[in-house]
Amino acid sequence: MARTAAGLPKGPGNDDAGKYMTEIRSRGSQSLRDTILAAAEQGRPVTQLVYTLLLPWAPEVAREFHVPSALLWIQPATVLNIYYYYFNGYGDEITANSNDPTWHFQFPGIPALNFSKRDLPSFVLPSSSDKYSFALPSFKEQLETLDAEILKPKVLVNTFDALEPHALKSIDKYELFGVGPLIPSAPSEKSFRGDLFEKSDDNSVELWLNSKPESSVVYVSFGSILKLPKAQMEKVAKGLLESDRPFLWVIRTNEDKKNEEEEEEKLSCLDELEKIGKIVPWCSQLEVLTHPSIGCFVSHCGWNSTLESLSSGVPVVAFPQWTDQGTNAKLIEDVWKSGVRVRGVGGDGVVESGEIKRCIEEVMDGGKRSRELRANAREWKSLARGAMDENGSSCKNLKDFLDEN
Repeated sequence: MARTAAGLPKGPGNDDAGKYMTEIRSRGSQSLRDTILAAAEQGRPVTQLVYTLLLPWAPEVAREFHVPSALLWIQPATVLNIYYYYFNGYGDEITANSNDPTWHFQFPGIPALNFSKRDLPSFVLPSSSDKYSFALPSFKEQLETLDAEILKPKVLVNTFDALEPHALKSIDKYELFGVGPLIPSAPSEKSFRGDLFEKSDDNSVELWLNSKPESSVVYVSFGSILKLPKAQMEKVAKGLLESDRPFLWVIRTNEDKKNEEEEEEKLSCLDELEKIGKIVPWCSQLEVLTHPSIGCFVSHCGWNSTLESLSSGVPVVAFPQWTDQGTNAKLIEDVWKSGVRVRGVGGDGVVESGEIKRCIEEVMDGGKRSRELRANAREWKSLARGAMDENGSSCKNLKDFLDEN
């Protein structure tokens, strides 16, 4: 059975988002048509199209060829619920109250969980960046495309039944299949690299981690794309120094920067940091998270990183920035109880070093709260891996999806 998948586009590097998305639609649609036709000519016809976020035109092309399609949702099912309800009667209330710090809201499909402004995907908020103004209309079109399906639309979700039982069942109009966590089962294999921006194959990180006691290292990474402002980086650095624990911090280098600009961006306390920790431009995140010396993950809470922390049994200090990360942090702290979230963001958007230290200590100090977080993280690790077993929920859901097509 031949299958094809369409990928997620990277955000535009300029303000002309509309033109960018128009070009993606035009060129992507034609490329997809050519791919489907070529497969048919080779005697391997496409029988199912699986596409992902921000590509609402992909199923339109599939319909031209009478090929069934399914959306692969690569954020939590809870976020899909939020977008669905936002576009189906709740958007005005969110927009009207998003500046009220006391406002809280419950979504129909997510019982007993109050959401505030900071818990919502950033794209539904009026203050969302103009640079990504294409995102919300694209999500709206994405759902409208699902609604236009003649049969009940199918959505594959990178989650698993035990993780989001209510959210996977709350949208009656769609059939959601939890098929995650979609991460490699053998991260130690050198052929796998979970980061699009791999820098090297040296084993210095592994050797350094091997020299540290079990559960003693704070791992810090804010993903492959996000770049924190210099002021926030300084606060993170100071928080790590104040916690006085060994740390591994991934700080990407910008190859486009000139030497003088790189000097200006260097941390003021770099020498002190390097005495207690290790700073690298890249590492294989799954290999790090599964190393026994890792005790805590200071994370931006991107969904891939969130699933990797859950699957590795590592508690999290949640440091969300944008898109679905605030919602993921909410789930980590209040639902899955496998981490703590930084608070006290100032008017300049910067979290103070003392708050960063507080969160690290809450996870790492071995007290009652720390033990609870670790126990919960271990439990989610077991459930995540069980979901992907041959008889697990995600494996069964994927087989059910294939049997229906």
